[in-house]
Formats: sequence, C-alpha cells, structure tokens
Amino acid sequence: MPLSRPVWTEAELRQGANSAIEIFREERLIEPLEKYLEIFEDYRAAVEDLIEGTVDLSQLSTQAVDVLTEEKSLVAIRYLASPFISEDDLKVLADASLAPSRLRHNSAMAGRIIEAVMTALDRRRFPWVGEDREPTEEERESAIVSTTSIIATSRAQTARRRTSKNEQEEAVKARLIAENFTEVPTRPIPNSAAAPKPGEFCAETMFGTRKADVVIRLWDGRTMALECKVSNSSTNSVKRLNNDAAVKAKIWLQEFGANNVIPAAMLSGVFKVRNLVSAQNDGLTIFWAHDLDPFVEFIESTR
Repeated sequence: MPLSRPVWTEAELRQGANSAIEIFREERLIEPLEKYLEIFEDYRAAVEDLIEGTVDLSQLSTQAVDVLTEEKSLVAIRYLASPFISEDDLKVLADASLAPSRLRHNSAMAGRIIEAVMTALDRRRFPWVGEDREPTEEERESAIVSTTSIIATSRAQTARRRTSKNEQEEAVKARLIAENFTEVPTRPIPNSAAAPKPGEFCAETMFGTRKADVVIRLWDGRTMALECKVSNSSTNSVKRLNNDAAVKAKIWLQEFGANNVIPAAMLSGVFKVRNLVSAQNDGLTIFWAHDLDPFVEFIESTR
C-alpha cells in the first residue's frame, strides 16, 4: 500500500512559516536595494532623454514613432502615467500594437498610444504640462528622479519575485538529480500514463487541465505535481497558496485520483499558519524551500 503523503501538525507548519519569514526578512533588506540601484542607474538616462528630447514632453506626439520604437523609452513612456500602464493594458487602451515594425509603418497608431498615456499623465509629477508652460529646473529634475524611482521600484519587485521562483525550481531540480532522478523533456500530461517514468521528472507543463511547475514520477508509480510559490505578504499568500495551489490540488485529485497523484507546494516567504492548515486540508502537501530534506526523505520513502 502506498505511503501516505506528509501531513504536518499546526505547530510544525508554524515552525516552518517562522523560519521562512526570518529568511525573507534578511533577503528583503539587502538584495532589493542593490537591484533597485542597478535599475535606477540603467533607466535614469532613458527618462532624462525622453523628457528633454521631447522638449519637456511638448513634442511627444510629433516624435511618437521614434520614442515608442526604442525599448527603454517605451518603458519610460508607460511610467509617465499614474498609475503606470502595463504593456497589455496600453495595447487595449490605444487599440494598438507595440511592435516596433508595426509602429514604424503606422504613425496614427503611435499617436493613439501617446494620447492614451497623456490622458493618464501624472499631473503632480508634470504640473507644467497641464498649465501649458515650461518647467522650472527643479520641476524637471524632480520629474526625472521620481519617474526613474517608480520604474526601478516596480522592476526590482518583479525581478525579486521571478528570481525567487526560479531559484526554488532550480533548487528542487538539483536535489532531484542528486537523488538519481532524470529530467526529461516537457510534454502535456493529460493522464497518468503520459507522466514521466518512475525516477523521472519534467519542468513546467500542463498536468491534466492545470499547469504544474514540476511533475515528478515517484518510485512507487504515483505522480507528484509540485507548485513553487513565493509570497511577500500574508495577504499575497492567500492568492498564491489557497486560491491557486490548493485549488489546483482539488482539481488534480478529481482528475487523477488520490491513489495516483500527490499535489504539493514548495513555499518560501510569508504565509499565515491558518492558510497553510487550510491548504493542507484541501489535499495540498506542504514543503519549504529553506529545508528540502523532508521533501527528499518522502521521495526516498517511495522506493
């Protein structure tokens, strides 16, 4: 009879959550500042060139094609608005493509993009635009610094989330390989027969009707569908854990059956204990990225 999945007590989940929070605090204070400063330096010139090159935004419309077809300039333009406009939203708002090749041959489309941004222009950062005057030196410098700061903050946060998730996945794969598992090419897995063979795993793929970050075929023939989740707040943890990973767990258990699949989550960051308990009760097996030994020990126990 297959071994039962690991089920942790509330005290054990609290201990894991407390350790994850301590690690998050240490990483949050050091790494983001370095990344922020790096991005700030990278984008300051682009913002300065955009504002000064368009004569304090007064010629933005007439230079639309030129400024929109330069990568960093396009980023700076999206951040002129408050709140800044994502690429996907800008495409919808302007009914336009952001592809440089399309913009070079369609000045009207470029004009719609600029119009959409200027409609949402941050009037506090750029007060002279609405007042139809030239900015003071102090206003221009303030606008350049504040816009660059918003870009750097947003991109540093995004980079941190992506890096943490990627690091999780790479750590999981490295430990699996160390335990003599073999990584195989990714392919859709509509049923158990299509899963990797025992002792094999594949990265991000469709598992049933939902995507899994890592799919592992255990030695006893069951399949572990693993989600890697990083949370930077207890509120965010509900979205990533309970509204995503735990929902997938219920669906996978229905699609594959409890005897064939073990839905699991590899966690790092900030998670409320009650949310962990709830997710575990929904059939999700919890592991921590800062302590992979229990993960490996369970996998080895399926031999």
